[in-house]
Amino acid sequence: MSKLTRALVIGSSGGIGQSLVQQLALSERYSQVFAVSRYLPSAPVDGVHYQIVNSHNEGDIANYCQKVSHTEEQFSLIVCCIGCLSEKRGCGASINPEKRLEDLNQAQLEYYFQINTVLPALWLKHVEPLMRGPFPAKLIFLSARVGSIQDNSLGGWYGYRASKAALNMLLKTAQIELQRRAKNVCIVSYHPGTVDTKLSQPFQANVKPEKLFTAEFTVQQLLSQLPNFNPSQGPYFIDWAGKTIPW
Repeated sequence: MSKLTRALVIGSSGGIGQSLVQQLALSERYSQVFAVSRYLPSAPVDGVHYQIVNSHNEGDIANYCQKVSHTEEQFSLIVCCIGCLSEKRGCGASINPEKRLEDLNQAQLEYYFQINTVLPALWLKHVEPLMRGPFPAKLIFLSARVGSIQDNSLGGWYGYRASKAALNMLLKTAQIELQRRAKNVCIVSYHPGTVDTKLSQPFQANVKPEKLFTAEFTVQQLLSQLPNFNPSQGPYFIDWAGKTIPW
């Protein structure tokens, strides 16, 4: 890969995002590495261009993408790590996967779709022009195996499943359009496995030790697969081992 291309990590403050930034910077495969998140890291990686961006504000997203588009250098890798499975909120409220129909409520469903579907879609809209160019480019979104409609045999987790399935549909639809207007861009929906981060901590009790991955491992797995992604065959829905997941 030419060093005349750049890389961007969206949602770089989480466990996977932080590891991505570190490994991309150390790889020296890119002329510049950019990272955006809700706040700046306490231990920034040397040489990385950090920026606070409020992903809930489309104007902020658009302004940032305009800012980094000022040179002719193409982005050949963009990874969006935005997502939510559970979250503690103020006034005793919390977001947790629903186990049964009685657990469904409007506010929680709207929150899942806002974080897992709408925000990634807005980034997809605004970063796509940054990736057009002569070099093959990969646009990767962290998804989840439970977002597979065909693979759903256990049920439960209504909001999380549905919001990830909706994200996958957006990615499939976007790839069809990009095959007409940005043929160098390949979209990937990536299931990182169960990773030892804040997102999965409440749900790790029943995970076998060999199936609980470090962020460093799942990032290494993702980066090792980059040469396998072909825009003409995209989009891909794959897991950490490179195995195809049914949509």
